[in-house]
Amino acid sequence: MISLRTLGTLLLTTCLALTACSEAPKPAFLSTDVTGAPIGGPFALTDHHGKQRRLEEFKGKVVVMFFGYTHCPDVCPTTMSELKAAMAQLGDKAKQVQVLFVTVDPERDTQALLSQYVPAFHPDFLGLRGSTAEIRAVTDRFRIVFQRNGTDATNYTVDHSAGSYILDREGKLRLFVSYGAGAKVFSHDIGLLL
Repeated sequence: MISLRTLGTLLLTTCLALTACSEAPKPAFLSTDVTGAPIGGPFALTDHHGKQRRLEEFKGKVVVMFFGYTHCPDVCPTTMSELKAAMAQLGDKAKQVQVLFVTVDPERDTQALLSQYVPAFHPDFLGLRGSTAEIRAVTDRFRIVFQRNGTDATNYTVDHSAGSYILDREGKLRLFVSYGAGAKVFSHDIGLLL
């Protein structure tokens, strides 16, 4: 006859084993997993073709969102180049990815300028813009900080958050990629989400 203590230990061990088996292993992301963070949400902005775009349009694709500006001397071209290299590393899978470059400088980043800048990195990347109020609403939702520096109306810089967000095929925010992480981090983590 099994003692009550032995039976309790056996039941506890079985429950723990079943719990461990029922949990799917988490992917080994190289960037920061922010799944469930209260960041992001729906928005509507105009792309560099003049078409209004909503975030939900891209469901079914992994979305990479980067906030920057075309006159940026370092962070923006570096990140866009890393994303270009990541698309090359993904090969045919890159067709399942949408990169969105959201300007934090809508005064200078016109549709015409974005239509030259963004596709220069990759023809499928989209530049998004809106009014200052629309941009502020999106950046607030995604916790992006930016500030214009300088008093000249045309010659100024914009300090801004430098990381990128990755959303899964369902449009849920999953990852934060720090500035300078490199193309391999993007391609690896996007590949896991695909």
